[in-house]
Amino acid sequence: MQYEIGLPADHDMGSIERRVATRGTATDDFPHLGVKAYAVRRVGRHGSPVNAYAPFYLWADPAGLDAFLYGPFRNITTDFGRPPVRHWIGASFTRGPGFGQAPVFATREVRSLPDDVAPGDAVADELAAPAPDGDGWHSDALAVDPSRWELVRFVLWSAVPDRVPAGGTPFDVLHASTPRLADLPTGRLW
Repeated sequence: MQYEIGLPADHDMGSIERRVATRGTATDDFPHLGVKAYAVRRVGRHGSPVNAYAPFYLWADPAGLDAFLYGPFRNITTDFGRPPVRHWIGASFTRGPGFGQAPVFATREVRSLPDDVAPGDAVADELAAPAPDGDGWHSDALAVDPSRWELVRFVLWSAVPDRVPAGGTPFDVLHASTPRLADLPTGRLW
């Protein structure tokens, strides 16, 4: 799941950094959480045209998502209003060569499933795509939004890559909570 809170171009992003520094460890032991990447976009950094606070989560099971949305998420709604929360059905999770290191960067790619290809075939084709370039990638998660028939690929990186994938959205990761990351099943999830 991910929510993205757009912030003004002149917003003091230091306020988000302080928020994460003082509150980020609250999810370090959160039940059912594989990983929460406290992701941000900053105007001009990695080519971003916007400022945004956009954490994303991989859940070990849906009970964690429910517990979060109906509990601690109130901190977000109190401070920023109620942003839309995107959520997807997991298709695969792969550990990369940087898996043992802390993620510091993330990319998100979203693509529509082709209309002329069966959804399962399109997902299988995506799963057959090569791994991210380089040895700095931490993990790769592929998911599907069946309400929009979109594929989303989140890649966490233990080092900032030389280039962001074409069409990818770059994020700095200020902190990563990973209480059940090692427990997430790997490979194809169906």
